Amino acid sequence: MQRKTADKQKSVRAESSQFTEQRLRMVRGQLSARGIHDPQVLAAMNRVPREAFVDPMFADEAYDDNPLPIPNGQTVSQPFTVAFMAQALQLTGTERVLEIGTGSGYGAAVLSCLSAEVHTIERIAALAQQAKDRLSRLGFSNVHVHVANGNQGLPDHAPFDAIVVTAGATELPAPYVEQLADGGRIVIPIGELPTSQTMYRFTRSGSKTKTESFGRFAFVPLIGEHGWPEV
Repeated sequence: MQRKTADKQKSVRAESSQFTEQRLRMVRGQLSARGIHDPQVLAAMNRVPREAFVDPMFADEAYDDNPLPIPNGQTVSQPFTVAFMAQALQLTGTERVLEIGTGSGYGAAVLSCLSAEVHTIERIAALAQQAKDRLSRLGFSNVHVHVANGNQGLPDHAPFDAIVVTAGATELPAPYVEQLADGGRIVIPIGELPTSQTMYRFTRSGSKTKTESFGRFAFVPLIGEHGWPEV
């Protein structure tokens, strides 16, 4: 039994090693060249095997700078977008982070390398279970997956030092601000169209909130009270 386990682990390492060069090329080419400068974010992007978070039929495209489809009409964001949002959160490694929209779990895995604890919410139960199993199998033990509509955040586990939203909202949901610790940051795409948004960072300072914008992005729509109706 021990030999079989060792052989399986060796096989997994060998299978993953074929993507090592592609992952490093992504970090040096796509990310560093486009303004991702936080060394911890670059290290996290180099650590997380994106090929393990996409459908096997798209594994060869895992390190192209494109979103890729996952079940239930959702997507895993392109590497640059994941890195950009992680960098915008300004994490130091001690934070409790809330992610809205687990998807495949790729973003949560990157955040787990950059923070003390990650809570991630997915409204589609099947996706949540797949992500939970995948994250556990890959050893991302500080990630907790919850099945819920993310519009209301996760009040039972608040406050959070950082909140990241991986779907396009129509406004900044008030529950997120209420669940944010003083000095905390929210990074969220907001827009008037369901697939075209502007990326914002909101930083809480006491009763005030500082707003910064970072240009146009495209996400799947946030479904619910602060987003769009399900079709």
